[in-house]
Amino acid sequence: MHALIPCAGSGARLPGDVPKQYRQLAGAAVVAHTVRAFLACPQVASVHVVVQAGDAQARAVLPTHPRLRIHEAGGATRAQTVLQGLRGLRAQGAGEQDWVLVHDAARCCITPQAIAGLIEACQHDAVGGLLALPLPDTLKQAAADANAPQTVRVAATLPRDGLWLAQTPQMFRLGTLLAALQQSDPAGITDEASAVERMGLRPKLVLGSGSNFKVTFADDLILAEALITTRAQHAATPGAEHA
Repeated sequence: MHALIPCAGSGARLPGDVPKQYRQLAGAAVVAHTVRAFLACPQVASVHVVVQAGDAQARAVLPTHPRLRIHEAGGATRAQTVLQGLRGLRAQGAGEQDWVLVHDAARCCITPQAIAGLIEACQHDAVGGLLALPLPDTLKQAAADANAPQTVRVAATLPRDGLWLAQTPQMFRLGTLLAALQQSDPAGITDEASAVERMGLRPKLVLGSGSNFKVTFADDLILAEALITTRAQHAATPGAEHA
């Protein structure tokens, strides 16, 4: 069982001097919180962070740990980065039947308990699966106003029955995921499950948590810091584990 964390994006939707995965949050970089959650899971034999070639920031912000590896093999898209990471895993001896948990570097509020829950739910599944949430809000289709192109208006209200919001980790066999990504156009793949679906397989949906959101906008940093800080304070309170 291995974790693969693509960490090669620029985070363009969150402007700043550094990519969002390296922004400071509750005393550590966003990606450092993410990595620590996976290192806290004994089921995960190794954690692999995939960054762009020449990226020195990851080594500066991540903890030193015997189960942690950094690969300078990032691609132009997320799918390419994951594909390169999988190839690196295989080159280091991982088997085709080994499970791989792919997780967004910017989903820094993931917990070891959520990771363990996904593993428990999928480790005997024929396909694998992902954390996800049933769509909680009304879904609107948008269109530009014909008379004011910069104004966006509702074009339609879409039924939300059966719709889920995909999260990560997404858990698949290394060989399956490698084949899926190699057979797909990387530009059209937004997550690992969609590549696996193109092979005619149906990944398992495992109920996730609203706290497992991806830091994308400035307000997300504020929310993530508050959540991580509250968890740390709770963990430091005597008897908190029995509360």
